[in-house]
Amino acid sequence: MISRRLKDVPTAAVAVFCLASAVLSLGLHVMLEDTIWPTSRLGWLSVAALGLGPVGLAFYVWDIGVKQGDIQLLGTASYAAPLLSTLVLVLAGAAEATWGLAIAALLITFGALVAARASFRT
Repeated sequence: MISRRLKDVPTAAVAVFCLASAVLSLGLHVMLEDTIWPTSRLGWLSVAALGLGPVGLAFYVWDIGVKQGDIQLLGTASYAAPLLSTLVLVLAGAAEATWGLAIAALLITFGALVAARASFRT
């Protein structure tokens, strides 16, 4: 993994990649999708908070975890993200609990167990 080989590069360098991704994403979004800009101060603050908070923070934490943590455990634990986000959507009433979601959750869990086998061996 590149991050492990470049351990000496400070995690703050992630900001450059985040900024580049944001600029490219914005350009493609404006060119290819119908754009609906936030109409209130709260909307703009929410966008900024998402970028700086959970989304931006995730890149930093991931970089630190990859450079210093147990890479197999980190990879296996990452399977929880889609399960937890889907659970939050269902609990918030933004998504319906269906058999399709239940099957998808089982498949993701099975994938995590397969990935975890390597961690259990070491």
